[in-house]
Amino acid sequence: MSKNGPRAGKVFIISSPSGGGKTTLAKRLLASGLGLVQSISMTTRPKRPGEKNGRDYYFATAAQFKKGIWQNKFLEWTKTYGWHYGTPKKYVAGLLSKGKNPLLIIDVKGAMKVKKAFGERAVLIFVAPPSIAELKKRLKKRAADDKKEIAKRLRIAKRELSYIKRYDHCVVNDSVKPAVSKLKSIIRAETCKTRAKDL
Repeated sequence: MSKNGPRAGKVFIISSPSGGGKTTLAKRLLASGLGLVQSISMTTRPKRPGEKNGRDYYFATAAQFKKGIWQNKFLEWTKTYGWHYGTPKKYVAGLLSKGKNPLLIIDVKGAMKVKKAFGERAVLIFVAPPSIAELKKRLKKRAADDKKEIAKRLRIAKRELSYIKRYDHCVVNDSVKPAVSKLKSIIRAETCKTRAKDL
């Protein structure tokens, strides 16, 4: 705790290409006892089986989402594969003010916007596949997309990989367990930096 009350939290951001494993790794981190809190995004995509409003996403209509854009309620927002996704400013600011560390799973452009908004309080972590060939294999194994869609995702992945140098950390997700271990080390190190500043 700082001299003036609860220490300010940090925003941890994980980005990776589609099929890079960011969702699986994020779930492991959230369950690891490191004090991370999942940031809940708003989306216009339909609810998937098992998902709950306010837990997985805030589900909204296109009109509601556009209203949020006009009212500047998002830290960042994007349109991906036909659906809108955005990070509510109020939700993240509320977590930070309580000294909590929100975890955002967002794309590279959104990460740049959050970094601009929070500066050193935003920690950017890029999760990279071992290779484009391996990423292609994972997308095929997932069997969620046709050949045309996979080709599109691979083109986007190559563009996203060009952002790695703008991230604070990069973890290659060759295997889940070692990748989670590396991510935990990064979280602990960054959290210690914050505590040291509060002394």
